[in-house]
Amino acid sequence: MLKGYGAVILDGAWLTLQLALSSMVLAIFLGLIGVALRLSPVRWLAWLGDLYSTVIRGIPDLVLILLIFYGGQDLLNRVAPMLGFDDYIDLNPLAAGIGTLGFIFGAYLSETFRGAFMAIPKGQAEAGMAYGMSSFQVFFRVLVPQMIRLAIPGFTNNWLVLTKATALISVVGLQDMMFKAKQAADATREPFTFFLAVAAMYLVITSVSLLALRHLEKRYSVGVRAADL
Repeated sequence: MLKGYGAVILDGAWLTLQLALSSMVLAIFLGLIGVALRLSPVRWLAWLGDLYSTVIRGIPDLVLILLIFYGGQDLLNRVAPMLGFDDYIDLNPLAAGIGTLGFIFGAYLSETFRGAFMAIPKGQAEAGMAYGMSSFQVFFRVLVPQMIRLAIPGFTNNWLVLTKATALISVVGLQDMMFKAKQAADATREPFTFFLAVAAMYLVITSVSLLALRHLEKRYSVGVRAADL
């Protein structure tokens, strides 16, 4: 059916999955930094977090990918000679893709995490302090578990969108699933067959992700549901 290109596309699918997972790890890290800035009592830090969230969410993903990949590469090669590096620096498409998607979806996750933290009653933290916990203990033992439960629906949506957005990285030369499918389609002149196969693979990744995240949501909601009963 895939005329011998099945293994090639599966190899591209593995690279796509690596890109998506690595980008999400970076996005979570940047999202936590972003929400820390936005919830900071220091005005200029809150303004900086709001600027990051607003600007990145307001620019199309493809524009940011091209801007960071080509613009970042040009900037590096302009700065490198000043630091004593004369060789041309060629950005790795995978590293550039991870950095770009992580940077973009970090802004979205900062909003998701912010909403989750703000939905936790303030009395929860006050109760933790009353029990003699330190601020660090209150944050990780009281606030973070509740934040995770509240953030999972929004996190799920961001993960699914990020997974689909990995297809855009093929425009900068990353040989992911979409790139391999296009090569196979050009060689065989059967684009429908290969792009349909890629769509099915994205659907499989999506379905497995939904099952895993629903299990995680149930795990963090057990106590809440029991209390409601």
